[in-house]
Amino acid sequence: MLGLVSMFMDLSSEMIHALLPVYLVTVLGASTLTVGFIEGLAEATAMITKIFSGVLSDWLGRRKLLAAIGYGLAAATKPIFPLADTIGWVVTARFLDRAGKGIRGAPRDALVADLAPAPLRGASFGLRQSLDTIGAFIGPLAAIGLMLLTGDNYAVVFWIAVVPAFIALGLMVFGVEEPDRAIAAGTTSKPRFGDVWRLSGPFWAVVVVAVVLTLARFSEAFLVLRAQNVGLAVAIVPAVMVVMNIVYALAAYPAGVLSDRFGRQGVLISGIAVLIGADLFLAFATSVSVLMLGVVLWGLHMGLTQGLLATLVADTAPPDLRGTAFGLFNLASGLAMLVASVVAGALWDVYGPAATFLAGAAFTAIAFVGLLVVQKQFSRSVRMDLASPMEHRNTADGGAHGRE
Repeated sequence: MLGLVSMFMDLSSEMIHALLPVYLVTVLGASTLTVGFIEGLAEATAMITKIFSGVLSDWLGRRKLLAAIGYGLAAATKPIFPLADTIGWVVTARFLDRAGKGIRGAPRDALVADLAPAPLRGASFGLRQSLDTIGAFIGPLAAIGLMLLTGDNYAVVFWIAVVPAFIALGLMVFGVEEPDRAIAAGTTSKPRFGDVWRLSGPFWAVVVVAVVLTLARFSEAFLVLRAQNVGLAVAIVPAVMVVMNIVYALAAYPAGVLSDRFGRQGVLISGIAVLIGADLFLAFATSVSVLMLGVVLWGLHMGLTQGLLATLVADTAPPDLRGTAFGLFNLASGLAMLVASVVAGALWDVYGPAATFLAGAAFTAIAFVGLLVVQKQFSRSVRMDLASPMEHRNTADGGAHGRE
């Protein structure tokens, strides 16, 4: 159900997000640097807000209320987009929309971790990510069809995008039950600020790798702008998001399953290596076919890494501090996203798109080397949490019968 909630909200968000960079540049007259700043600020707002909702969800011992508030805020702000006629209104809408994402993000991820048995944790995060990403590629696809049907009428597309946002809110409120594990946590002693020091070295190693990787990946708005730069028509530009998210959705769940069976590090290293290839293809693309190859590799990278990084946070954080851990993880990633998107926009304006993606490849190489250096630190913690695959498969079977 959490996956379906994510799917409908992403359907709404991506219908808007797939068109917003081009709308800002061609209709409202924004510069590429302004787009980078808006996107960086929006995503950083979401990720920074997660730390507060994550800590609060640990303190309350309940996740659903905060998640529902976050989805509600995001749904309520969607009508601002079709009404906005200045850059200031768009900034306000993006800020509030992403604040809603931030409020719901850490409690929702903690809900997944609360419900998932340890040997199926990678698959569980991968499944939610796959459903989320199905909405992310249906959204741009719907945007393309509606732009063609309406003669490039942005306002009509933005109004239609409001509907699935409220469907997501309804599913969250009426379809998701608070897991017993999270409710029980509310009867124990409340987490304190000093408890953050209980987060282990392996957890912080995951955070460091994620930050460097975020610096390399910047906002996906630059994929849309690159498509327009190569020569795609405005109505077809969202196709890059469709292709990227189809690959992302197809890869996320299998990547989680593979990480459960064969270990996290190999899958994560593969994902980082794929991003280097994506950046290089996007940097030197002079045709649509080369561009799309880069977009496919970008989506594969997302599928191999995003659910897996969340899984590693759950692996390395104490159960009663999972909300806090996800909040800190996303705070660090959010700050990195802000820096990365602003730098990417500046590089694009001054040196062109090739410089933006070559810089991304360089940061990805740094993340690749960094992961090789720190992987032994958190692999030990993950092994302690997961024990042997056969042992946990038996435990999971027994637990499942007990729950039935």
